[in-house]
Formats: sequence, structure tokens, C-alpha cells
Amino acid sequence: MNILITGGAGFLGTHLARTLLARGELCGRTLTSLVLTDRVEQADPAVGNDSRVTTHTGDLLDSLPTLFEPPFDAYDAVFHLAAAVSAECEEDFSLGMRANLATTEQLLARISDQGQQQGLVPRVFFASSVAVFGSEPDIPLPHIVTDSTLPLPQSSYGIQKFICEQLVADYTRKGFIDGRVARLMTVSIRPGRPNGAASSFLSGIVREPLTGEPCVCPVSPETEVALASPENTIHGILTVMQASRDELGGRTAVNLPALTVSVAKMQQALIDVAGDETAQLIRFEPDENIARIVGGWPSRFESARAARLGLIPDASYDDIIQQYINALA
Repeated sequence: MNILITGGAGFLGTHLARTLLARGELCGRTLTSLVLTDRVEQADPAVGNDSRVTTHTGDLLDSLPTLFEPPFDAYDAVFHLAAAVSAECEEDFSLGMRANLATTEQLLARISDQGQQQGLVPRVFFASSVAVFGSEPDIPLPHIVTDSTLPLPQSSYGIQKFICEQLVADYTRKGFIDGRVARLMTVSIRPGRPNGAASSFLSGIVREPLTGEPCVCPVSPETEVALASPENTIHGILTVMQASRDELGGRTAVNLPALTVSVAKMQQALIDVAGDETAQLIRFEPDENIARIVGGWPSRFESARAARLGLIPDASYDDIIQQYINALA
């Protein structure tokens, strides 16, 4: 099986690549080659030096002609993880429209054309987001988001993700691809440095204090968020990718399970694991733009479709912090 991962040098893309290489198969078929494409080079030698891996560096939209021509073989499966993130899409409308919408539209067209030429129906996973949900005066966001909650995105990023969900659904309806979409929760704790996501602080308020560095939290301690650990997120992605169409229960996006936790409880979990002195490195400095974006996202989910696939939320934020510490060891 030949697999393509966009965003393959990012945190989730690298984590997914490591998992696939360790498993050696997808959907019951042996993994023979894995193509990783990203704007930056793959930094994990265990991934980049694997004989089954080919890496490509460059802007994804500009790279599509290269990625779908020899020496690259037809892809049996594609994980589309690459995206411009929430806060930067709100600040730069053109960036989001190009990186998220135009790139996904052209990627799907390339996958479809190549599949039809080769007599294949490639399996395609698209990483969407809970940012597709929001509240309108006449249609308020329910206290608990279920699989039937109407998406009403309130940011450019959320709107772009929702449009892409529908593109994947229509390419699937037409039989061009076997598409599946999962709405990812905020992934915490991510290693590395902060990025342009509005939710970046939800990793930083633990990651930085654990290394003795201060961190600014731009929202109030009472703010509740929906989170998932890296391990649980990758497990959810692979489960949705490998499920049958009957198991998925339709073409619409699957809401992955979420752990609901307040920022104050995250801080308390940090105290439980690393002590009060470490947690005191968190400094609360309100940022209205970040608070508006994050506060508009749902924090409580009842994900029945995900549960039928055997997916469950993380047990606690203490467990998530311990998972992060163990990964660093």
C-alpha cells in the first residue's frame, strides 16, 4: 500500500507516520511506501531514515503536480492533515482560503483523477475541527454537542474546514474517493514551540512550565475546552480511516471523543503532577481575540458515532500530562 500524508513533518503527521511504520499495515494491507510532504523538512530520523519513506518539502498547492507524477506512484490512501491554523486564518483571510480551501479542492481533484486513471478508489482522510461549530442568535450552540448538532462556524478557519468536509462528502458520493472526515479536538499536549493556532496555549501552559519557562494564558481560568491527547487523536484518526462505510454510518464527519476540562483544572493537574511552584509559571493575561475564538468553540460532546467505533475520551488531564512526560523520557 502506498500512502501519502500531507503535513507529514508536523507533530500529528510525524506521530501518524511513526505509528503506521510500526504497524506496517493499513486496512489489512502491507505498507510498502509512505510519502510525507510538508513545508518543512522531516526532523525525526526514525521516520526520515526508514527505507519505506519518501519526503517532499514545499508548499502543498504548488507541489501537487510533482506529487502526482512519476516517480511518485498512485496513492492507495491519503491522510490530509496540512492546514493553516485558526488564529492565522482569522488574521490573514487570503492565507486560509489558499492553504485550506484551494489546496484541499485541488488535492481532491488530483486524487480523483489519478484514481480513475489507475482504476482505484483511494481512501482519503480529512482532518476537520470542532471549529465548525458555533452559535447564532436564533440557533444557539447547545450545552452538549451531539452528532446531529448543526455546524455554524464563526471563524474563517471553521468555515474553510466545513466547506472541505462537504467537498470530501461529495467526492465520496460520486464514487471518486472513499472519503472519511473526523473533527479533531484540540490536541494537548503538543511538544515543540507555540504555533499560530488560537488553542496553542492549551499545550503551552503545561509544556513551558515543565521546562521551567513562564507561559501566558490568554483566557480566564473558568474557560472550558474539549481536549484529546496525541495518542487518543492518532487512534481516532486510524479508527475512522479503517472503518467500513456501514460502521461509519454515513458520509458526514465524525466528532472524535473529548475530555472536557477547564483551564483551572488543567492548572490543578499540573500542580498534582509537578508541584505548585511549576504551576505558578502560568501568567494570566487576557487576549480578547483569542478568548473570542476559543470561547466560541464547544466544550462538551456526546459522540455516539465515535463510541460505536470503540472510541472513548481520555480518562483525565493528569493522565494526559503523564503521557507527555513519558514521551519525553
